[in-house]
Amino acid sequence: MTPFLSFSYFLNFFHDDHSIEVFGSLPPREGLQDMRTTSSSSSLSFRMYLVLIAFASALPLTAVALDNGLMLTPPMGWLAWERFRCDIDCDQDPKNCISENLFIDMADRLSEDGWRELGYVYVNIDDCWSSMERDKQGRLQADPKRFPGGIHKLSRYLHDRGLKLGIYGDMGSHTCGGYPGSPLDQIEIDAQTFADWEVDMFKFDGCYSSVTEQELGYPLMSKALNATGRPIAYSCSWPAYQGGLPPKVNYTLLGEICNLWRNYADIQDSWDSVLHIVDWFFDNQDDLTPAAGPGRWNDPDMLIVGDFGLSMDQSRTQMALWAIMAAPLFMSNDLRTISSGARSILQNKMAISINQDPLGFQGRRILKEKSGIEVYWRTLSGNASALVFFSRRNDMPYRYKTSLSKLNYPAGSYKIVDVFTDKTAMLKDSTDFVVSVNPTGVVMWYVSAPAKLNMRLFYKGGQFHRSAHDDDENTIPRVFL
Repeated sequence: MTPFLSFSYFLNFFHDDHSIEVFGSLPPREGLQDMRTTSSSSSLSFRMYLVLIAFASALPLTAVALDNGLMLTPPMGWLAWERFRCDIDCDQDPKNCISENLFIDMADRLSEDGWRELGYVYVNIDDCWSSMERDKQGRLQADPKRFPGGIHKLSRYLHDRGLKLGIYGDMGSHTCGGYPGSPLDQIEIDAQTFADWEVDMFKFDGCYSSVTEQELGYPLMSKALNATGRPIAYSCSWPAYQGGLPPKVNYTLLGEICNLWRNYADIQDSWDSVLHIVDWFFDNQDDLTPAAGPGRWNDPDMLIVGDFGLSMDQSRTQMALWAIMAAPLFMSNDLRTISSGARSILQNKMAISINQDPLGFQGRRILKEKSGIEVYWRTLSGNASALVFFSRRNDMPYRYKTSLSKLNYPAGSYKIVDVFTDKTAMLKDSTDFVVSVNPTGVVMWYVSAPAKLNMRLFYKGGQFHRSAHDDDENTIPRVFL
């Protein structure tokens, strides 16, 4: 447990350089006004400091570290934003508007169609859920027309079905969609309101806020959520507003106050968007992988499998790489109409088990070939590992030849399970094999290891190190499975 962080800590925590753009590289949400501001050097007024001092002194002197025992494996569930955005026209679009009916429908599907048993238990409300006005007691309230039963009734509906409710807020004056925010002087009352509603997860966005307000507000909300006594998982968008990387982003602090955090731009329903996110995360893996672990996760954003922008091969690619990254698995799709192909990918038990591995190590890209093939690797519990062979090609299936020895696996015989075909085989480390990878697709393996992997073998001087194993010219490479 980290000792209580005093108010003086928050004053001393500011960076000397406040010249970064508030929104960093995070683009505005599609269809919403561009809320970015570059006035990151703006200072808080004396009145705001008085509010902060009063707030900090009013909370119990408990630890601010988010030692809440939650999300020891990456969270899984369903999230409204990418698929349903800020559709509030319930008169013309009653089945798809942001309303209690939409979330009840998704809860029913999770509980009745086999999702809950696989771990998909969160139903997360995003922006545009609230009334435009707080109530007479100064509390946030749901839009009375679209959520006539209120949030507490909705949370109980989910809990009765073995599910959990997540909700969204923003630390600025307004949310990204223009609804009431949770600025610094409202953090305590809003945290308690969410606890009173029996909410299980809270995402804190950062539109309409300055760098200084973010540096105060994100730790303060963590402290306020803990002070309610209710276990509420905490998702922070803070690093996405600071460019996502050290030294601007302090991942040590984030691991103490947040269960997960958005690092980068919002995903869109397109293959290009998936690729941009994959490239950013793996290009910066040396900074990002050490930050992840049980109870603290990098979040590359939602799964768009089952929407309109990905082919089946690309859908398998997103599922595979999110599993390698130990990423939260929040689907954003319509579970009422999802295709059987998309469902089979999202409900793939082995891909889920790799994602949910209790060691919580985030995987890495270990090879980028000139052929357009990339290899990703993740160590798993039980002395196992996962491999993904990904093709960036757009022309035709590519036959990629290698061996486990060339990928620096130690000597031995390995049991290989193809994650998406369920086929199995035994493979010696020295035996060459060929995987046929579809354009923009993947082959994903679960590898049962005979001996503990030495992670140092994968890197030399900070770079991937190929084995000295020479090809046996007399060996015919086997086409795997």
